[in-house]
Amino acid sequence: MNLSDKVLAYSNDLPIKTELPVHSGKVRSVYWLSPQESRRLIEEKGYPIPAQSELAVMVISDRISAFECIWRGEGNMEGVPGKGAALNSISNHWFKAFKSNNLADSHILDVPHPLVWIVQKARPVMIEAICRQYITGSMWRGYLKGEREICGIRLDDNLKKDQKLDQLLITPSTKGILRGLEGVPEVDDVNISRRDIETNLSAFKFNSHEDINLYEKLLHDGFKLISDELETLDQIFVDTKFEFGYVKDSEGEDKLIYMDEVGTPDSSRIWDGAQYRNGKVIENSKEVFRQLLLNYFPDPDILVNKDRMSERYELAKNNELPQEIMSKVSDTYLSIANKITKNEVSLSDNPKEDILDTLNENFALIK
Repeated sequence: MNLSDKVLAYSNDLPIKTELPVHSGKVRSVYWLSPQESRRLIEEKGYPIPAQSELAVMVISDRISAFECIWRGEGNMEGVPGKGAALNSISNHWFKAFKSNNLADSHILDVPHPLVWIVQKARPVMIEAICRQYITGSMWRGYLKGEREICGIRLDDNLKKDQKLDQLLITPSTKGILRGLEGVPEVDDVNISRRDIETNLSAFKFNSHEDINLYEKLLHDGFKLISDELETLDQIFVDTKFEFGYVKDSEGEDKLIYMDEVGTPDSSRIWDGAQYRNGKVIENSKEVFRQLLLNYFPDPDILVNKDRMSERYELAKNNELPQEIMSKVSDTYLSIANKITKNEVSLSDNPKEDILDTLNENFALIK
């Protein structure tokens, strides 16, 4: 069987029972269930949430994005084998660890298939919170240009590339475009300070100032939990993105939860510990793919220069990457997933058919 057959290229064309348009992001698709189907599942499965809660089926694909483009490989390989299942298994692992250590719940109610979550609808907080323990990536590039303040935090002089910082830095940015906020540019993904959040509590969708404190505590506690566990695997948790939202608990009260994904190679940088001690950075995250792209194309400026976006889109559209690149990225994702979860991620010979069979037989969600 061709390796490309094991790839779930598109997750937005499944005949799942929904009356609303499918929301499809770069890698995940969300199918919102009707109130009747949501209530039925809540009752049948005994989910500990209010009966009137809205549910969705979230399906992750194996597509891979980098530099704001979707990439594909030779031989009709529309994604990276095992990538989606690896991301889901890692997120599931950390979400369970957060819950068992009394940090906070997540939006996940059920995991019927390695590529599928049943989730409770959450009201997202309009912040993407980046936690940074090392100075690298965009933070280092800004530092080289003379930037000594990020999100209201003053940086020391004489820092070196890839150096561990004295403290964990919380560097939030806007999720979407927020309008009419003093001092906050009306663009997506712009850095903000703690003061910006406190001054514009409702615009960022926090219920209270106490929840801002809770959000920061969950950032620190969540990062430390993942970092400590990765250290036992001789892996370094460099930086990561967290997202939060509100759901209703069993009593119908709002509670702040972790959502989206956590601690994955897509949302985090993870370095090999032994290599770092020897003065070398070896990535176990999507940064591997970014570097492969930069080395593969003769003019890498197209990939990093935002003034050349039209050229970049054409580059992704008109190029099939060598299978060895896609296979190397697959190995990176599967290897780190197996390390973290201590379970081998299995690749289905026909993931789409398997998903439909599972959702039909166990959830009656196929039209």
